[in-house]
Amino acid sequence: MSDKGLNSRIPAYKKAFASGDIQRTYQGLVGIVQSLCTDFSRTYESKYTVANVLHGYIDVTYFYLQNDYLKRRKLKFAIVLNHRQAHFELWLLGQTKNVQINYWQKLKGSKWVNDDVMPKYSIFEIVLLPAPDFDNFKKLSKSVYSAFGAVSKDIFNTLAECE
Repeated sequence: MSDKGLNSRIPAYKKAFASGDIQRTYQGLVGIVQSLCTDFSRTYESKYTVANVLHGYIDVTYFYLQNDYLKRRKLKFAIVLNHRQAHFELWLLGQTKNVQINYWQKLKGSKWVNDDVMPKYSIFEIVLLPAPDFDNFKKLSKSVYSAFGAVSKDIFNTLAECE
């Protein structure tokens, strides 16, 4: 973050919003995540409980998925649109900070976990779709489902091994 005071950053902030492009782009991206959430609810209806989209943050828009296996362990997945990177991620989260720390320690050495530093809000964060085609929702959703299916299966296997 800049050392400048908030007032001195306001002109650049106003300029960024002046064209309306940021607002329209943000609304479009949130709409894509909402559509993904709806599709995940339908596609995985018998396997996961899917929570509503959480947005309002300028850096991430996401929704949670949880099944009985994750719930018993106080864990959940989040499908996250990282706005800064303009890509999709899968986060494994704990219900509390202590749960996150416990699983981060258990999963150290796995390919997703940074053994030196735990992420602020999750146990680990995996890039699911590094270069989404936001203009082709059908292709984008198929790619997210495919990546989620493969990675989540691998995560469940890894979680079973660490218990």
